[in-house]
Amino acid sequence: MKATPWLDVLDEAVRSCVAHDREDLAQRLRVRRAELAGPKVRVVILGGRGQGKSQLLNGLLGATVCAVGDDMTTTVPAVVEYASSPVAALVPGTRPPSVEARCGEDTLLLEGPVPSLPALTSAAERQSVSVDSATAVANRSSGVLRVEIGLPRKLLETGLTLVDTPAYGPEPNEHTHAALSTLPHADAVLLTTDVTRDLSPAEIDVLERVLGLCPTAAVVLTKTDLVPGWQRVVERNRARLERRGLPVTVFPVSSTLRLLAARTNDSRLNDESGFPALLSYLHRELMGNVDVLRRRCVGALTGLAVRQVVSPLRERLTELQRGGDAELIARYRTIGRQLELLQRESSRWQTMLSDEVADLTSDLDYDLRDRTRRILREADEYFEVADPAKDWPEFEEWLRDNLAAAAEANSRWLLDRFEWITRKLASAIAPHRADAFSPDEVLRGAPEGELGELRMPNIEKFTLGQKLFVGMRGSYSGLLMFGLATTLAGMSLINPISLGAGVAFGAKSVFEERGTRLKRRQATARNAAHRYVDDFFLAFGKESKDTVRLIHRELRDRCAAVAQELRTELGDAAQQVKQVIDAEATERGTAMRDVARRIDELELLRRRAEALAPRTVVRGLTA
Repeated sequence: MKATPWLDVLDEAVRSCVAHDREDLAQRLRVRRAELAGPKVRVVILGGRGQGKSQLLNGLLGATVCAVGDDMTTTVPAVVEYASSPVAALVPGTRPPSVEARCGEDTLLLEGPVPSLPALTSAAERQSVSVDSATAVANRSSGVLRVEIGLPRKLLETGLTLVDTPAYGPEPNEHTHAALSTLPHADAVLLTTDVTRDLSPAEIDVLERVLGLCPTAAVVLTKTDLVPGWQRVVERNRARLERRGLPVTVFPVSSTLRLLAARTNDSRLNDESGFPALLSYLHRELMGNVDVLRRRCVGALTGLAVRQVVSPLRERLTELQRGGDAELIARYRTIGRQLELLQRESSRWQTMLSDEVADLTSDLDYDLRDRTRRILREADEYFEVADPAKDWPEFEEWLRDNLAAAAEANSRWLLDRFEWITRKLASAIAPHRADAFSPDEVLRGAPEGELGELRMPNIEKFTLGQKLFVGMRGSYSGLLMFGLATTLAGMSLINPISLGAGVAFGAKSVFEERGTRLKRRQATARNAAHRYVDDFFLAFGKESKDTVRLIHRELRDRCAAVAQELRTELGDAAQQVKQVIDAEATERGTAMRDVARRIDELELLRRRAEALAPRTVVRGLTA
């Protein structure tokens, strides 16, 4: 085929898409180029549910080809083109992806590749069906992509192809997707709606979207035979479309009258159906101006492609313009403020560390003293009733366990507090660097609190000889006292009464001496426990204070090292930013010039496309 200017524009659009890494968009343009270079002119019939869309196609062909009904009958597209004899086939495949077209500054959105429409007999796997039932079978079957029908009609002989689509709706369901998927292949669109009412806002919105992708479109108002005053509805719709600036022609028709006229061969009824004007539009305005039609399709398609390609370039140019030297200078100033803040924080964290360590030392001393005092109180209470001579081993084990537990709790508190102090200092010195230093780097081992030997105090034993001596001393007093008293009664000094009194007094003396000796043993044990706990308090307290001082020094040195590292890093970063400012400014300028050049090239291509398809078009292609 001889090269034409619109093909050159489309080829340039393909090359631009490839150059800007939009191979997907370039492939769609290649598919569309192959279609536009062919002899066929595809007219897509689009409409909502129950608007007479399929019946319109039947009226154009003068025969019932597409199934019609009150409900949504069409579920897959039906492609009707010329054939020497009637033939129909079901094309298997998956349903097409979502397609959305918008006008104005919006862009065409296509998901997935756009396959071309193959010839009628190109796929061996197609299922041949009867022409009369082709669309009905396709609508009931699953796994059917479209139905293709060939008819020997003079209307189709010049290359005109009519495409019946599923009814679209307000929701993005599979039927709407199937209908919109035919638009990228459309050379012209007939939007159908019945004449029982004015065009709805949703229908006008669909028309604007269609014109954004296919600039050649007409509105067909069907079912004029049902509305006596349909002329007023037609005029209102025409006026409304003109006010919206939509370059479309309105055709009022009646498919019922058209089919009746075809069966009865009634020319007057055919004229009344309104189809002659629509057929004239298809013959003269479309098929008689194929080159104009191609130019308008290429202009719209190229414009959409250019908008998709140029949009990220404009965003990139805006980003480059905004990210100038001011951004780097702001970064440099931010680093300077961080250095000043770090210097101010240097004295603050040192004061904070000293205060926290002083508080910790006081708290640890109080905690240890409080724990040992509670142990001593329990020991005193224990020896109020216990006998050290019998219970000392058990008491010694209890005392050592409690002191070890007190030492462990005090040491754990020491480490926990220092860990908290370390994290507090880290957040003050390096709040944005959680890994600047961890408590494990500065915390030493806790004081062990080794317990010395607890010797049993020297406890005096109450031997059998001592018991006899004390008993005899007490019994002598009783014997003498009661013996002298009984002599007044004429009895001898030693008599049963005086002997009984001696035994009682002797036993009482033994019991009293045993109690006295128990009290002395308990006092001795308490004193021994107090001395042992005091020794533990002094030794462990000294070890705990030494540990606090060592950790304090380690933590102070580590904080100073981290602060110095941060100052060094910030200083190096400031120097690097200073060096990068000039280099980045140069690179940004080069990138801005390159992006601006590519935008200018695409804008030139867009203007060439607009020259093929001007925005303001008088009704009719040849006007």
